[in-house]
Amino acid sequence: MPPPNVTGRLHMGHAIFVALQDVLARFHRMRGRPTLWTPGTDHAGIATQLQVEKRLIAEGKTREEVGREAFLKLAWEYKEEQGGAITTQLRSLGASADWSRERFTMDDDMTEGVVEAFVRLHEKGLVYRGEYIVNWAPQLKTAVSDLEVDYSEEMGKLYYFKYVLEGSDEFLPVATTRPETIWGDTAVCVHPEDSRFKHLVGKRVKVPTMDRTIPVIADDYVDREFGTGALKITPGHDPNDYTIGKRHELEIVNIMNKDATMNGNVPAQYQNLDRFEARQKIWEDMEATDLAIKAEDHQQRVPRSQRGGEVIEPMVSSQWFVKTKGMGEKALNAVKDGDIKIIPSRFEKVWYNWLEDIHDWCISRQLWWGHRIPVYYINGAEDNFVVARNMEEAKTFAAEKGFPDATLKQEDDVLDTWFSSGLWPFATVGWPQQENAGAQSDLARFYTQPTDACLETGYDILFFWVARMVMMGMELTDKIPFNVVYMHGLVRAADNTKMSKTKGNVIDPLETVDKYGADSLRYSLVTGVTPGQDIPLNMDKIEANRMFGNKLWNIAKFVVDNALKEDKGDAYDSTYGVKGPMTAEEFSKLAVPEKWIVTKCHKLVESVTCDIENYQLGQAGSKVYEFLRDDLADWYLEMSKTRFYPGLGGTDPEVAMASKKVIVYVFDRALRVLHPYMPFVTEALWHQLPRQPPANPSTPHSISLADWPMLEGETLVRDDESEAQFEVFQSLVKSIRNARAEFNVEQGKKIPATIVVAEGMVDMVRDEIASIVLLARMDPEGVTVVGAGSAEAEAARGEADNVQLVGEGGTEIYIPKAGLVDAEKEKARLTKQAEKLDKEIEKLSKRLNGKGFADKAPAEVVDKARQELSDLEAQAEKVREAQMAL
Repeated sequence: MPPPNVTGRLHMGHAIFVALQDVLARFHRMRGRPTLWTPGTDHAGIATQLQVEKRLIAEGKTREEVGREAFLKLAWEYKEEQGGAITTQLRSLGASADWSRERFTMDDDMTEGVVEAFVRLHEKGLVYRGEYIVNWAPQLKTAVSDLEVDYSEEMGKLYYFKYVLEGSDEFLPVATTRPETIWGDTAVCVHPEDSRFKHLVGKRVKVPTMDRTIPVIADDYVDREFGTGALKITPGHDPNDYTIGKRHELEIVNIMNKDATMNGNVPAQYQNLDRFEARQKIWEDMEATDLAIKAEDHQQRVPRSQRGGEVIEPMVSSQWFVKTKGMGEKALNAVKDGDIKIIPSRFEKVWYNWLEDIHDWCISRQLWWGHRIPVYYINGAEDNFVVARNMEEAKTFAAEKGFPDATLKQEDDVLDTWFSSGLWPFATVGWPQQENAGAQSDLARFYTQPTDACLETGYDILFFWVARMVMMGMELTDKIPFNVVYMHGLVRAADNTKMSKTKGNVIDPLETVDKYGADSLRYSLVTGVTPGQDIPLNMDKIEANRMFGNKLWNIAKFVVDNALKEDKGDAYDSTYGVKGPMTAEEFSKLAVPEKWIVTKCHKLVESVTCDIENYQLGQAGSKVYEFLRDDLADWYLEMSKTRFYPGLGGTDPEVAMASKKVIVYVFDRALRVLHPYMPFVTEALWHQLPRQPPANPSTPHSISLADWPMLEGETLVRDDESEAQFEVFQSLVKSIRNARAEFNVEQGKKIPATIVVAEGMVDMVRDEIASIVLLARMDPEGVTVVGAGSAEAEAARGEADNVQLVGEGGTEIYIPKAGLVDAEKEKARLTKQAEKLDKEIEKLSKRLNGKGFADKAPAEVVDKARQELSDLEAQAEKVREAQMAL
């Protein structure tokens, strides 16, 4: 389970991963496979620290004033106060994870794993300290990851100004959105083929408001069409400029303090100004000295902290990094070689692009809440340190370096939250504690031994979390952490836009569950979508699935309170309880309709099993819906009434019992395949059905622990011939229903018919006359079934007053017109309809022919009126034809 923030609250991103992962967990568990779904929460370094700091600020304090130890005490208290709500909310959605194994990234054993990972990576030479440009959050005073930065489209200014050539009045026009960074410029860059500026390459220009010059350089990175075509290069405060600066060996100048105020590298009059105040001040001064050209409105992408909303400042900072090139190659090849399968496969390209262009990973954060980096500085020297698992080990290592009596101080920074999350697949099952614990340890059973492991998560964290788990797993355990990565899409608003509080289109999952039920929400999130596809969440769909849940209750009520009403007694469970898959012997004794519904049920089980095994979860869920609604409820349950209701033809006890057993069997099977999707309603309804006692009396009786309807190696009985025959039966019923609708036959009117079927179908259809009478509202005394080519068939075909209907498999139905239409009533109805249409035609014609309408009304209004008139005239013509036919 992707660990949500421990102090977070449930949102639709959580709801979809619960729905999908729970389908997989329940499915494999019911298939009889040892299945572990590990739950847990993340300490959420930035989010939690931000909330604790807000509380301190409200009290007029800062974290520096209270000190690290007191701050961490407050943070743990906040975690205990706010934590736990998210896991309760996940459970309310039906998450059947092993909650006895719930983990928290800062549990003692998890922390031990984090420290061990850092130490081992350092021992391998993969961890180092260096300067690099990072996303800096000035309010929090920490670096943040790319994932924790949101870009918003905002209106700002594009400032055009002069970079004057040294010893000349000539200048280079330059444009920037951040003039306060001018003091950090170390070059002006132009395109090498730009004829406007080619002659200036190699010369020097003066930095505005400073007594400093910088070179003009050429690089094909420059976009000649943007701004002026000349680009100021600020390696200390822009990631692209940083890359160019490294390429051209430019000086890197940091002009800001950690709180984004101006530092000592800017002119004295600007020092300690906030960056936005400095922007205004320098522009005013440049206008006063004729260095400003113009400022114009400009739409720009502004990076903001996902947590605090502040504008992120790119800044060069001393941080701890992990070398990722070699680790990235291993992760890349794991997918290329087929060891890891990404579903859908289109995300493999994203995987390759990221890992082929991977940069070293900044893992340090200037926070106090989190895993403190296990680096110990010797006598306060930043360039002299040891990496150790604890202070005692650090003292030993320091002594080995020749500093037996050194004063050791641990690094203040903590590790990036993604570092601990990257260990999740193996640290949660006992790494490193169980590395040598044997084959029966959790680490061996669920990680190191050959096993099937699936990671299901959103495509938006494919690199930030998934790739890092693969890199860390392969580097630290020499094993891929999972062999399948299933990517789900983002849950969006009904109009397919991103959910946003500012737009007011956020759908709260808890409110949705309160109104519609957890099953309805889960089913709506999973069905009808393909892997990796974004999901526009329509409340109409959730309501429809709530109604589907109601239909399931109605089916259960029919089964228990109607079909089995007279059978409850001592032998109830043993007679009707489902023992397992239907045997070939049991199946062979059934009539065609029963064979049909069992065959459809078994094909459903096979198809759903195959789909889920191949991660087509949405497709599988839709198939269950269609089977229960269409095949079982609309067809078989309706016709089954003719088996056990005496008034509808149910007079044979053996036929009645066979039908009841089939109903219970099929509904039981269907509930089991639906259970992973809708666990609550299926659990409740399954307990209403008669059932065999479990083989082990101590086993809790739950559908979640029941066998899947098709276990490994099982073959389910089916009869394609019976299925084909019943489809012919369905087609003749549909044909009669359609004719009733077309001829507007009253609901209660019973009509006669001669049904002509292939010779091999005669007995089957005759056996089901009672069902035809019920389903198509026929006259029981007037329905005749004959074989094709018989004298009766020819007589029906030759009767002029018969209406002929054609169904599948050569089926023909002949219905006397008198049976469909009461001539006098129909004449009266058609006359009334004709009079109404004539009045509407007359009214609309006058309007169209009236003075001024066609000339003055808008063309689209006139066209619409003419189309309406044409439609009315066509309807009137059909009514006249119907009158003549009478």
